[in-house]
Amino acid sequence: MVKFKSAGRQLPLFPADVERSFELLPTLGEQGDIRYFATRSRSVLNGPETTGMNFWSVNPYVGCAFGCTYCYARYAHRYVMERAADKDRLEDALSSEFESMPPWLAFERRIFVKRDAPDILARALRTGGERYLGLINGDTILIGSATDPYQPAERRFRVTRRILEVLAEHPGLSIVIITKSPLITRDVDLLKRIARHSRIHVQISLITVDRELARRIEPRSPTPDSRLRAIARLRDAGIETGVNCMPVLPGITDDPAALDELVRRVAEAGAVRIGACALRLDRSARLRYLPFIEQEFPDLAARYHASYSRGRNVGEKYRAGLAEHFDTLRAKYGIGDGSRY
Repeated sequence: MVKFKSAGRQLPLFPADVERSFELLPTLGEQGDIRYFATRSRSVLNGPETTGMNFWSVNPYVGCAFGCTYCYARYAHRYVMERAADKDRLEDALSSEFESMPPWLAFERRIFVKRDAPDILARALRTGGERYLGLINGDTILIGSATDPYQPAERRFRVTRRILEVLAEHPGLSIVIITKSPLITRDVDLLKRIARHSRIHVQISLITVDRELARRIEPRSPTPDSRLRAIARLRDAGIETGVNCMPVLPGITDDPAALDELVRRVAEAGAVRIGACALRLDRSARLRYLPFIEQEFPDLAARYHASYSRGRNVGEKYRAGLAEHFDTLRAKYGIGDGSRY
């Protein structure tokens, strides 16, 4: 099973996800200021030996249009583009953008679509294959470790849905999906099919129920209310659903009353558990997040620079206090611990 403490390490987009044979195909289209490009990989199912975690990962897209200011996976997008540039596989227009656009912005505006991921996954899971045997022995497949599988691209390209169609043909699996999007409710039919012969668990990411605050820190993400409605719909359909309050942003989303309201509302929506962890700031995340704090929350800038001056974690005392507070809230509202799902 996936452990929250592992997930709390802020799941990376592992090198195998941007594969050895990365190839850029023609532009698939545009949506406002977002452009979509097709990619081809040798593998989309990456095992523990590659991820360094106790699960397998599948990421249908590279990059994410939701634009969360705190996102930890931005570094991987630059890695993809650099690999493509090294192999002269970037079309001229995109190559020019790569030189001029900040990497953190390219992560949000230039999305790579793994169109052939379902076919590759189907081959990897052929009955009797080594990977399939490992998975039916209890290993978990996590969909969305480094990009939201239900971001706007999914409405058009339906890569995640086709991946679920593949998984629905293979019994005995353990599957976790992490998303911020109510679009997942479109696939309730498939989730129910999978649940008949495999374990499937959905984790909805939600760090605040304050709509205006959410818009500031997650500019293009679905509203908190729409995510709460998605939780209720999934639970009404019998799908095991929890919440990731990840990350908790010091000084911004950690007000005790606000956290109380969040836990109360997700419990009322039917979520079976909630997990939480404090913000971690790796180098690529700092390049986006700290300037955002200086601009939008200038009174907190000095505190952030001090709190994260020694590494990517806020102080141990803060983390321990946050964990204790969530234990209290879970007990108050009768909701389970998200440390295991």
